[in-house]
Amino acid sequence: LTRSVVWAVLLWPCLVSLGVPLECKDEQGSIILCASISKEKLLDRVIQHAELIYRVSEESCTLFEEMFVPFPMRSQRNQAGYTCATKAFPIPGSKSEIQQISDKWLLHSVLILVQSWIEPLVYLQTTLDRYDDAPDTLLKKTKWVSEKLLSLEQGVVVLIRKMLDDDMLTTSYYEQGVAPYALQPEVLESVLRDYTLLSCFKKDAHKMETFLKLLKCRQTDKYSCFLH
Repeated sequence: LTRSVVWAVLLWPCLVSLGVPLECKDEQGSIILCASISKEKLLDRVIQHAELIYRVSEESCTLFEEMFVPFPMRSQRNQAGYTCATKAFPIPGSKSEIQQISDKWLLHSVLILVQSWIEPLVYLQTTLDRYDDAPDTLLKKTKWVSEKLLSLEQGVVVLIRKMLDDDMLTTSYYEQGVAPYALQPEVLESVLRDYTLLSCFKKDAHKMETFLKLLKCRQTDKYSCFLH
């Protein structure tokens, strides 16, 4: 069996289980508008969605690394000048920092991160299609994440309106600065850029999940939340 077939066999159960869209349903299972459910339930669903996105981003990054990145090159990504370009949002590291930040900062930080990755992930799908040996599993995962990121954006926007009564939202906070290649890059350069893109998205997906979980904790007891 080829490596792509082996990966497909190993990860197929995971793909099936993760293909669950962010839908707001009532207790009978009927689809309803997200705006019509409580902010507590909506926050729970948004968190679950962010968890899945982060998990799939980890798997995609690992799969890409195993398939295309030679082991000696894995530590040279930053040395080659390929660094994350997203806006920096440091994760609070102490109780005092956590107490000082606001719910508004957390929610808008998540929204900015989500929106900054919508276009780069669409671009990533197009560049992965140019790989001769890219397994269907990797292509499906990146497409899944790209689609679910749009759903997460919608959920966060509704959450902002519910929790902050904030309807003055900018259409897009896109600041990523990742543009399609004007010229066909060398193979190794292309691999390292795509590897950087996946790695950076994984980091930001973890921040999205962390900020949302911190937000949930603050709804219960603002002064006992702490990130381990």
